[in-house]
Amino acid sequence: MIAILTVTKAQETLAENVRARRLAIGLTQAGLASRSGVPLGTLRKFERTGAASVETLFKLLMVVGGLERMIDASAPEPGEFASIEEVLEADRRPARKHGWRT
Repeated sequence: MIAILTVTKAQETLAENVRARRLAIGLTQAGLASRSGVPLGTLRKFERTGAASVETLFKLLMVVGGLERMIDASAPEPGEFASIEEVLEADRRPARKHGWRT
């Protein structure tokens, strides 16, 4: 079964996760707002709707944890080639021949 994640669902899930982290470390909304520098109204709206700027999300994650994992998750996946030179070199290499006798 293929699960399709919409932007709205992703926002809601992020908000739920941040709220759960906040509660797990025993912070009130006011406490998290104070520690993160995010206005209380903005935090309340984020927890209710999931709508927030990237800066707001990063500020919240700095306090409740997870910022490093968010950064790591956005890193590009290593490709087969690191540069155009490697691509061009791969075209010039003769194909490896494999023996057929054992």
